Amino acid sequence: MKSVFVKILLGCTILFSTYSCTAILSTSNTVGSSISALFSSPKEIENKITNPKVDDARLAVLWIGHATMLIQIDDKFILTDPVFTETVAFLSKRLIEPGIDVENLPEIDVALISHLHPDHLSFGSLEMIEHKIGELIVPEGGLIYIPNYDFESNDLKWWNTTVINGVKITSAPVLHNGMRYGLDYDWLPRAFTSYIIEYNGVTVYFGGDTGYDSTTTVFKETAKRFPKIDLAILPIAPIHPREYSYIRHTDPRDALLVSKELKAERMIPMHYDTFAEAYDTLGEAESLMKQEMLKSNLTRDEVIILKIGEQITLLK
Repeated sequence: MKSVFVKILLGCTILFSTYSCTAILSTSNTVGSSISALFSSPKEIENKITNPKVDDARLAVLWIGHATMLIQIDDKFILTDPVFTETVAFLSKRLIEPGIDVENLPEIDVALISHLHPDHLSFGSLEMIEHKIGELIVPEGGLIYIPNYDFESNDLKWWNTTVINGVKITSAPVLHNGMRYGLDYDWLPRAFTSYIIEYNGVTVYFGGDTGYDSTTTVFKETAKRFPKIDLAILPIAPIHPREYSYIRHTDPRDALLVSKELKAERMIPMHYDTFAEAYDTLGEAESLMKQEMLKSNLTRDEVIILKIGEQITLLK
């Protein structure tokens, strides 16, 4: 019991110093939910996918949870912000288990890290899948925190492009921050990014973590450079308190505005209902997304809401 509370105390310290997320402003709710989760097991997913390769898919996506997406484009697999551990930063525990077991992951051509916060850059998770990863891409300056894994690791500046096994990866700016330990805020002014993934004529935008402000031009600039985005994968939480969150985290309404500015053909929401999120309640983000879809006359083909562990084929 003592060791558990030591972890809680350490986790609180880390959360306060590392998360630029809404959680740091909503301690009673988030910490209470996280402590409760520490003494329970994550919800199990029934009928997990064991073979995620879709033979006839040009584009398929499996939501593993939070910002972890397995993207298949033809014969290539891209994994975003891989988190498979039961906790992040010691304190925040999973509400639901990962949508696929690690042993059932395919060989990953490239893994992408959007920024350095513990719920996106998980060292324990990278160790778990080290043998599966071909190459890791992190945002500018992020290599300073990457251990010497067996796979190759490289960082990518905004608007720079790299090609890995034929897959073109471009880094693009978003509204967030890149610190990990608080004191490194000024050292890592651009250690947060989105990625545009291109292969065989298919283009996917992965937003990582981002906020939205009507005065920003970053998403319109991305659309100019990439005029045909088949899919945008965007975060829709934490939602509350909006006066603090909006500049770092999109809610459902803001995510739809980002998708519109990107001129994406379709969107998949992410970054909700995996860990305790500030003042948000379980199911709130999905419910609000459905309300916003109705207001905007958007169909389920335009905004595809997945369950964790669900896979969808979008292009054949």
